[in-house]
Amino acid sequence: MKNVLHRAWTEINLSALAHNIEAVRAVLPHDTELMAVVKANAYGHGDEAVCKKLSDIGVSWFAVSNLEEALTVRNVCPDAEIFILGYTPPECAPDIAANNIIQGVMSIDYAKELCKFANTPVRCHIKLDTGMGRIGFRSKDTDACVNELLPVFDMKMLLAQGIYTHFAAADSPDKHDIEYTEMQEKRIFDIYDRLAELGHRLKHIHCMNSAASIVRPNKRCTLARIGIVMYGLLPNYPVKLPIELKPVMTFKSVISQVKEIEESDCVSYGRTFAAPSIRKVATITVGYADGYARLLSNKGKVLVHGTACPIIGRVCMDQLMLDITDVSETVKSGDEVTLFGDCEITADWLASLYGTIGYEIICGISKRVPRIVIE
Repeated sequence: MKNVLHRAWTEINLSALAHNIEAVRAVLPHDTELMAVVKANAYGHGDEAVCKKLSDIGVSWFAVSNLEEALTVRNVCPDAEIFILGYTPPECAPDIAANNIIQGVMSIDYAKELCKFANTPVRCHIKLDTGMGRIGFRSKDTDACVNELLPVFDMKMLLAQGIYTHFAAADSPDKHDIEYTEMQEKRIFDIYDRLAELGHRLKHIHCMNSAASIVRPNKRCTLARIGIVMYGLLPNYPVKLPIELKPVMTFKSVISQVKEIEESDCVSYGRTFAAPSIRKVATITVGYADGYARLLSNKGKVLVHGTACPIIGRVCMDQLMLDITDVSETVKSGDEVTLFGDCEITADWLASLYGTIGYEIICGISKRVPRIVIE
């Protein structure tokens, strides 16, 4: 990316996005529709470009976290089904209805507040807390939960069309976590079935996240909420999945200077690195203000001409330094480097170096980093 404006940038590969969608579709039950999770600016990838591509390849359901995100998707995809997973201030009920957006409803009190402000019926899906301990109607006792839900169906300003929950550990191969996921799954289906017996047959039921959609797809689910795998990362690194994924985001930067340092010379703030011998050092024009974590200091690696080079010293706000001594090719100012993406260095691997997850890596790339869309 030979452009002086792009000291650091990401490349968003829409062909990789389409590949990942088709890979997931291939393992989903025939009647299960894909709901693309595009919250947090499509996990940092740029929601407008991602949503347009998804719409072009036949995705019609989108999940977001708030009304602002929902309205952005509505502008890009005027005919899409858009679902807000979490809380929206009740006074926004008229905007939700006016834009044909579906709202998650997590309690009777919240349902009443939505009705209080609504001037036309608000479409909604009912949220169950089947074991996540977060938002939603508690579901341990099926009959008690159903009795709590029944008033929702009598609210004239709410149109309940679905029911959903979040799995807590569907990405884990541990025996006890598998049993826990099975328990969560049973709870939502028991409540769905009991509501149907009482004459409230909901059109949609969804509980499968990325991991569950691939490793334990359930044909009873009408929707599968696909998030992290859509962007080419693993739900639980390094646990492998039985499908091939391609990273959608590649993070790149350039070299600003190359120099040689002598034995015992220090690099960066705090003098946390001292050269063990004469070393060749390259300074890269990216830092923690761009979303490249300071916790990767003296831990991460960056690809330079195909060689993974270690970071030396602390990552600065706008720069970091690499030991490029082992790079066989000539390295000079202006050369491109790859921080993660479609190469041996992945966001998942970087996350594992300091105890986080790939989600945080890609969502954390700052707004000052341009997203360059490529097909």
